[in-house]
Amino acid sequence: MKRIFTLIALFATLVAQAQNTQTAAAEAAEALSAAEDVPEKVEKPKYWENSVVTNLNFGQTFLSQWAAGGYNNVTLSGGIDANANYAKDKLIGKNRIQLDYGFLYSADKPILQTNKDRIYLESKWGYETPVKHLAYSANLDFKTQFGCNYDYKTPPANGLDEPSVQDWLDARKLKSGFFAPAYLNLGLGVLWTPKPWFSLNFAPLSGGGVFVDIPELRKTYGMALREEGLDEADGNNFKMFRAEFGAQLKIDMSWVINEVFAYSTQITAFYNYLTPAIEPRMTWDNKISWKVAKFFSVNLSTFMIYDPLVLVRDVDKDGTVDAKGLQFKEFFELGFTYAISSKK
Repeated sequence: MKRIFTLIALFATLVAQAQNTQTAAAEAAEALSAAEDVPEKVEKPKYWENSVVTNLNFGQTFLSQWAAGGYNNVTLSGGIDANANYAKDKLIGKNRIQLDYGFLYSADKPILQTNKDRIYLESKWGYETPVKHLAYSANLDFKTQFGCNYDYKTPPANGLDEPSVQDWLDARKLKSGFFAPAYLNLGLGVLWTPKPWFSLNFAPLSGGGVFVDIPELRKTYGMALREEGLDEADGNNFKMFRAEFGAQLKIDMSWVINEVFAYSTQITAFYNYLTPAIEPRMTWDNKISWKVAKFFSVNLSTFMIYDPLVLVRDVDKDGTVDAKGLQFKEFFELGFTYAISSKK
């Protein structure tokens, strides 16, 4: 009898364990089924693509008993090129700011000179049309610089003494400054982008103006007299602002040949409806970058401006006469470059 009770107890224990095992298996299956029903986490789309390129450039020349002549000099400059691009459905946007500033010290002039100074803000927005590669566009441009730039004339001889720092400062001629000039333009038109590396923006409705905050520079940059007959020798007799309304054409091209070589160019032409007899204002900017090491690159930049209202050339004929002409600036630099970017 004792053996029978022992067998019954053993059977009951096995049945209980089997039920517990079934219950655990059922709970595990239920948990697994619930886990499968949980939706996968979907990453939110990113509509912005940002990048920042910074550079610091240094140059130096040293001469000692150099028969051909020349002057010891040192240059230092820095720059920022930041982009913020947007794309969502039919809306696209491209925003860019370029900041450049640099100094030059040469042994022939006991003063620190500015050789690089630029602020350029550009914002383009487009909404795609039914026509392929074509979009309605709004384009904003703003250009000026950080501080004053001068043309350093050689001071007149003063006996046997070398010109002092103050003599050089007194002989210099102011050429430009912050908001002197400053160009602002807002244009409405169409944007054509047949290739990723090419875009053409035509804005037949472009309005804005030119600001010249420094009175002595207003005549140089084509400002009009406040009233007819006022003395042109007094810069305060000229207006600080000139309104413009016209058409603007802008062409942008950019190639990244490989990981070490890149080239970009921009051509802009503006025709003012308010002064139909005056030629268009044109600019052409070029940038070439060649990476020679991880954080070092060779950079070549050129800037050309033709503005028929700006007096830039001195003609020595019965005195000094200012005249219009082609403005050109070029920089060839080797320096430290660091880039940060975020992609979709």
